[in-house]
Amino acid sequence: MAQQAEPAVGRPPASGPKPTDGRTARRPPALRLLARPEVGVFLGAVAVLVFFLITAPPVRDGSSMANILYQSSTIGIMALPVALLMIGGEFDLSSGVAVISSALTASMLSYQLTVNVWTGVVVALIVSLAIGAFNGWMVMKTGLPSFLVTLGTFLILQGANLAVTKLVTGNVATDDISDMDGFDQARKIFASSFDVGGVQVKITVLWWLVFAALATWVLLRTKYGNWIFAVGGNKDSARAVGVPVRFTKITLFMLVGFGAWFVGMHNLFSFNTVQSGEGVGQELIYIAAAVIGGCLLTGGYGSAIGPVFGAFMFGMVQQGIVYAGWNPDWFKAFLGVMLLGAVLINLWVQRTATRR
Repeated sequence: MAQQAEPAVGRPPASGPKPTDGRTARRPPALRLLARPEVGVFLGAVAVLVFFLITAPPVRDGSSMANILYQSSTIGIMALPVALLMIGGEFDLSSGVAVISSALTASMLSYQLTVNVWTGVVVALIVSLAIGAFNGWMVMKTGLPSFLVTLGTFLILQGANLAVTKLVTGNVATDDISDMDGFDQARKIFASSFDVGGVQVKITVLWWLVFAALATWVLLRTKYGNWIFAVGGNKDSARAVGVPVRFTKITLFMLVGFGAWFVGMHNLFSFNTVQSGEGVGQELIYIAAAVIGGCLLTGGYGSAIGPVFGAFMFGMVQQGIVYAGWNPDWFKAFLGVMLLGAVLINLWVQRTATRR
């Protein structure tokens, strides 16, 4: 008698792992963790902290750590919008002098017109946003690299800061505005301190963390965050799928303008006056903090948390050298070593994370 084959549907499924290809295989958790852009800088920040805790005993004091966090926050508040701009494929060389331009605008307008300082604060915000919008519009209108456009803006602002201040005040610094209406209220917002366990902590530390949380939410949870990554990765492809490239890039430059305004107001209400020649070179610090934080100069990759750790490393080194009793002239050398080391670590992390 001929045997009949049993129906296939009655057979139990074959035991053993299901075959997978490169598209369906899940990478190990360690590689998925390494794919995060902030992992390398987090490890670096921990290493720098431990190093100075050992070599500089004053760092262990609460007031010393408050000073370190303060220095980090003044860098970190600006490093956040600079990082978002870099993720979007651009960067801004005028951000350092734009901070001083904002402070000069608020100070001179309030003092020379003898108006409430809040009037100067609001006008300074408008000016800062306008500078950012101009940079973004020029980049999109002309197609020139943002390096060239913002280099031109940097030179314009640097010259205008000094020339206008001398013309209006007859000096290289603005007049003291500490006795003007609205100063105390503005100081509470931009430059006050609060007590934590008997240690005075600057309010900029709190603002820094709030802005970092907000930037992280925008990048990871909003459509605008997707647009930032898209225009940074490939703006032509992003435009083809309906991403508003012009709007996204211009608003990113305006966010840098907002950061410059906020830090400028902090400087003004901390010291009551502004030196017109300051700010030169700070743009490199902001960019370096973003790069150390895992952002690529080519765009399309990065996070908002990474620059937080990058700024902390800067503040840690800047104050740690002082607390250790070393020559502060070595600060820039340390920054160079940190920058090169971070770039190499980020390169290794990316290659490891993408390796199958």
